[in-house]
Amino acid sequence: MNDTSVIVKDSEILGGTPVFRGTRVPFQALLDYLEGGETLDEFLDDFPTVTKEVAIDALELAKTLLVSQLA
Repeated sequence: MNDTSVIVKDSEILGGTPVFRGTRVPFQALLDYLEGGETLDEFLDDFPTVTKEVAIDALELAKTLLVSQLA
């Protein structure tokens, strides 16, 4: 991922866990919320440092990466 990615990995932030840029919120937390049947809005309410636009961009990025691996 490049410097403009909405998801970043930095060994100084949560030991390198992928997080939303500018936060300490792991991307995995969003996936866990959705997997558990909670809505995007519920996730955003619990993690106000993540915007809806950034969350959607991250999901789009994940989808693109997954689909490219399946092709």
